[in-house]
Amino acid sequence: MADLLQIGDVTDAMKARLSAAFSIHRLEDFDPDKITHVITNGHDGIDPELMASLSNLQLISSNGVGYDAINTAEAARRGINVTHTPNVLNAEVATTAILLMLACYREVLRDDAYVRSGKWEQHGNAALTRSADNQTVGILGLGRIGQEIAHKLAPWNAKVLYHARTKKDVPYAYYDNLTAMALDCDVLICITPGGPLTQKIVNKEVIEALGPNGTLINVSRGSVVDEAAMIEALQSGALGWAGLDVFEAEPNVPQTLRDLPNTVLLPHVGSATVETRTAMGALTVDNLLQHLKDGTVISAVPECAHL
Repeated sequence: MADLLQIGDVTDAMKARLSAAFSIHRLEDFDPDKITHVITNGHDGIDPELMASLSNLQLISSNGVGYDAINTAEAARRGINVTHTPNVLNAEVATTAILLMLACYREVLRDDAYVRSGKWEQHGNAALTRSADNQTVGILGLGRIGQEIAHKLAPWNAKVLYHARTKKDVPYAYYDNLTAMALDCDVLICITPGGPLTQKIVNKEVIEALGPNGTLINVSRGSVVDEAAMIEALQSGALGWAGLDVFEAEPNVPQTLRDLPNTVLLPHVGSATVETRTAMGALTVDNLLQHLKDGTVISAVPECAHL
């Protein structure tokens, strides 16, 4: 049997399928010369030194669409294929983005606390909130998930703008300058890949352009937003609201951010439903089993598509 190194957790269903085809090893007990396949996830990825020590590595199968924790350039140089799980989570992450937007606009957490505290009985109706209808929504990154977000915004009659590396054949206004787009937005939704090219792309200038009535939603990677600048803007009122599923040093979230009333914070659960995570796990295993069978994969990352 081929030798598989498991990084992070897998479900029982995944393990059952893998055990039939691989000898599974954990980080505490493996022979680097024997490992031909690795299963990991978007958060853990694989340490560069560990990858360098695996002289016979052929495939890294990552359970997640994001893969910035894997050095794909080095993997491609060595002829190591890397796969991820696109498409199966598009709709769920898009739903999370919309959920965060609506929760910010309609002050869902504030009003839930108002009822639970007894203030409704004591003080009467809660303060008014904002309508999420007819808003201008800018999407940073119009890939598969970004386009699904745009599609799901239709019931709220949103005007959709987007910023991406290249202009796409879509019925939305394209901006080649992110700050300019932020100036024209009520909401900025971040769904661009993480990594060096997008590190803190949503900087102080972009945040201030979004403004005191603006709402920032991040369902991509914490590294995409300058977290310190965002916190400062939320505290001062230079930015109105933020709905966040990802953080710069997650799971560590700054206390200053947790204390802010104009935020909705989720523990990186954009795709975390039973149905979607089951589909992601199945695709992760499918990539490994197909590669073991004939050397091909189903969903290679773009950097390794030529292998």
